[in-house]
Amino acid sequence: MKRFASIALALPLSIALIAPVAAQDLTGTLKKVKETGTFTIGYRESSIPFSYLDDKQQPIGYAMDLCMKVVDAVKTDLKMPNLKLGLLPVTSSNRIPLLQNGTIDMECGSTTNSVARQQQVSFGPTYFVINVTAAVKKNSGINTLAELNGKTISTTSGTTSVPLIKSYEKTKNVTVKEIYGKDHGESFLLLADDRASAFVMDDILLAGQIANSKDPAAYKIIPESLRQEPYSMMIRKDDTQFKALVDKTVGGVMKSGEIEKIYAKWFTSPVPPKGINMNFAMTPPIREAFKSPNDQGVK
Repeated sequence: MKRFASIALALPLSIALIAPVAAQDLTGTLKKVKETGTFTIGYRESSIPFSYLDDKQQPIGYAMDLCMKVVDAVKTDLKMPNLKLGLLPVTSSNRIPLLQNGTIDMECGSTTNSVARQQQVSFGPTYFVINVTAAVKKNSGINTLAELNGKTISTTSGTTSVPLIKSYEKTKNVTVKEIYGKDHGESFLLLADDRASAFVMDDILLAGQIANSKDPAAYKIIPESLRQEPYSMMIRKDDTQFKALVDKTVGGVMKSGEIEKIYAKWFTSPVPPKGINMNFAMTPPIREAFKSPNDQGVK
């Protein structure tokens, strides 16, 4: 009897000793944030309506709203209500290096989750699904991707659109000249100024640029698709502790139905700064991603 009593008393004691140590055993991003007192988000300046600057030059958008849910979870998890939030603009070209070297702790924008990128970084649950295609001027006479043959097209450096259009050239015997913008705003301007006949990019980003242009009626989006791709926030690779928090937080927003309101705010309602409604209804692939949160990348 004494033997069993000693075991029974020892077990709660061992748990009491282990719990505080486990609670302090932070790794990766959470350890860095706890030590520095700062969590830094990398945002995009013109990825409308995911992550872009408003008329006060403050980053806003659908991706930013979801990322702020993660920031709130970090504050709660680390018991740091006064956690300092850093905001740093990033581009398609430098977002991965800045994440890897610790300059930013999470990238919140319009980043495609691909199997290739998963060799360098990790992703949270898919929060949008797009089709890569092209925007052209209505008076261009261009109605298909094949009709870009011999034309100059613009796209954004460091995006998945670059290899996709090159692959399309090879398989369809289409030849185009590519010129690159540092961000989506600059790439669209190349089309607007007639330096390019088309802007190849994700359909929702094309719609955002068109909606906020001086003459939205002058443009159209080609209905063909080079590839369907999932978007999500990007985090450091092999950071299991922080990824678990991101997955739990964002997945919870999706399963609770709160995602419906956030989606409606940015895609079916007027958005700043011009109050334009993108009228981009939720597609079946997007709805499925919300129903079954996952971080599967496109090949």
